[in-house]
Amino acid sequence: MKITFETHAGTTLMIPEGRLDFGAAPEFQRQIGKALAGVQAAPAGLVVDCTALDYVSSAGLRVFLLAAQSARRAGVAFALCALQPRVREVFDLSGFGRMMTVHADRATALAQAPEPLP
Repeated sequence: MKITFETHAGTTLMIPEGRLDFGAAPEFQRQIGKALAGVQAAPAGLVVDCTALDYVSSAGLRVFLLAAQSARRAGVAFALCALQPRVREVFDLSGFGRMMTVHADRATALAQAPEPLP
């Protein structure tokens, strides 16, 4: 799995590519932890853009749940966007689509992201 990051105002955009399965879950979790910690301070928001995410296993769902909980504790807004139909189905069937903020696309997610603190 390849993961890239972009910064938009106070929001970190995390872009995973490939499959989020048992083998990729630990590294994905580590990268989310790094993103939530920020370089100097935690971001105002973290958006995971799932455009290039082809598959999510139960281990991947667990990482998303842990990330949402960690973000909440850190006071960081957490959202997902652009879930592919197969991935969206997994989120809907598991109930995770109701437990997390999910936006239709990146532009909407970034427009809804909180403003950075001065």
